[in-house]
Amino acid sequence: MFDIGFAELLIIAVVGLVVLGPEKLPVAVRTVGLWVSKAKRTLSSIQSEISEELRLDEMKRQIVMKQEELDRELDEMRRPSSEGPAATQVQQTTHSAAVDDKSEQTGKNQQSEVKPEQENTKADDRP
Repeated sequence: MFDIGFAELLIIAVVGLVVLGPEKLPVAVRTVGLWVSKAKRTLSSIQSEISEELRLDEMKRQIVMKQEELDRELDEMRRPSSEGPAATQVQQTTHSAAVDDKSEQTGKNQQSEVKPEQENTKADDRP
């Protein structure tokens, strides 16, 4: 903070002794010490508040950056494939093939199911 050596402190003490006298000097030194400690605490408090604000500002910047990155990724996922009309046609062909497969499976399931009336008939035909 201040670059004050022993010689400077000695000169200040001698001047203070001459000006204030031996009775008032200890009270004055104590008062100056309290002011200095109060100033140090205030500066320390301000420094910690500034550090906290800087840390919060950095966190906000990181949050904004992550949010922008997530928004870009979400837009890319929402946007249809930009590979051109051929990719869109391939997607449509794949979709229609999947629908055809489902309808064929449904037809097979319906054929494999045996109706209760047919079961009775087969059971009645047995000897």
